[in-house]
Amino acid sequence: MAEKRARVLIVDDRKEMAETLADGLRDRGYDAVSVGSGTEALERLARERVDALVTDLRMPGLDGLQLLAASRAQDQSRPVIIMTAFGAIDSAVESIRQGAAHYLTKPFKLDELVLFLGRALDEVKVRREASALKTTLRERFASGKVLGKSSAMLEALEIVERVAPSDAAVLLLGETGTGKGLFARTLHAASARAAAPFIAVNCAALPESLLESELFGHVKGAFTSAAHDRHGLFAQAHGGTLFLDEVGEIAPQLQAKLLHAVESRSVRPIGGQREVPADVRLISATHRDLRACVAAGTFREDLLYRLEVVSVMLPPLRHRREDLPELIDTLLRETRARHPGSPVQRLSAEALQRLLDHSWPGNVRELQHALERLVLLAKGAEAQLTDLPPSLLEPAAPRPSWMGDQVVPIRELQRRYAAWALERMAGHRGHTAEALGVDGKTLAKWLEVD
Repeated sequence: MAEKRARVLIVDDRKEMAETLADGLRDRGYDAVSVGSGTEALERLARERVDALVTDLRMPGLDGLQLLAASRAQDQSRPVIIMTAFGAIDSAVESIRQGAAHYLTKPFKLDELVLFLGRALDEVKVRREASALKTTLRERFASGKVLGKSSAMLEALEIVERVAPSDAAVLLLGETGTGKGLFARTLHAASARAAAPFIAVNCAALPESLLESELFGHVKGAFTSAAHDRHGLFAQAHGGTLFLDEVGEIAPQLQAKLLHAVESRSVRPIGGQREVPADVRLISATHRDLRACVAAGTFREDLLYRLEVVSVMLPPLRHRREDLPELIDTLLRETRARHPGSPVQRLSAEALQRLLDHSWPGNVRELQHALERLVLLAKGAEAQLTDLPPSLLEPAAPRPSWMGDQVVPIRELQRRYAAWALERMAGHRGHTAEALGVDGKTLAKWLEVD
């Protein structure tokens, strides 16, 4: 189902001005309507859904400040943007004190209104999500219905619960799909910053040059395509939380600038001359061993210390198998709620057993996707084994012959694997060492028999 377009009410006693702005917003994807007086606007607010209000400040009868007060009395979360002439700046500033999201001085460009309107609506969405998540967390902790009763998960949740109220930087560690993004939102929602923005960026998804601009912003003319000033994510997250997912992928050159931002709590946009305050709570996540990266010279040790004031290791699903029955039951119920047209009510014994036996290399994310597919494609009330994804129906891969059937010391396992690799490379030691990522001396040592 397509997301509802935000409904915006434009109010100006110059009706043609209001209609022009409404036309422009409709072209930009908003559901915009216009009225010519504060009284008419108040009537609409009382009987219609309005997500945002854009009103002129000075109007006969009910003016912008009175309309602002009426809107906030009805719905404090609804953003209000004030339009004003240059001579009424003092009144416009007063509107900010009284709760307006922003004010624009006439004449202004439609792009300015679109920019500030989008930001205001995004902030409302984030606040609502944070509030809902915080309520859910409170209920779960209060009722003991945390998804996961394994010792590893309870240990991680206990750390999160204890550190969430602080501003300490947290580093979330664990394999892909273990829920690092969810834990980051959990930390934010349970913090004193829950009503402020939660901004997330996947550092692996952007090239270095684009990531720098995304994090720190840029000024107009800083580079060829910089047509206007742009606030970076640090500035957008001011007062809230910035989540750096896959932080281990940040290039070394950019790590120095990130370290400065963390230490000084300020950033300098690309091409800028001044520092911009950046009061953010930093949460980072990675599937890499950052200490090994430090040893290899690809990650700054001083930055690691700044990011890892507290670290939380999220266990892979295969290490918390006792949580699988509850996870499957809960995720199946939530997935069915998202797809009420599905006939699926339950799992057959064979399908459930296969889910319990699977190794889940993709962790909770893989489990979620498997259940989503099953709910969408199964045709009966009881989902069968054949309704599971093909990857779950394939027989488990046989244990490599070089592993054997007995538990042996790691040194012997290493020797066997090196010998197997050498055989695969037709006895060529140089190619084998290169494939294993070691030098010739290390390979020779691995192949030695104690």
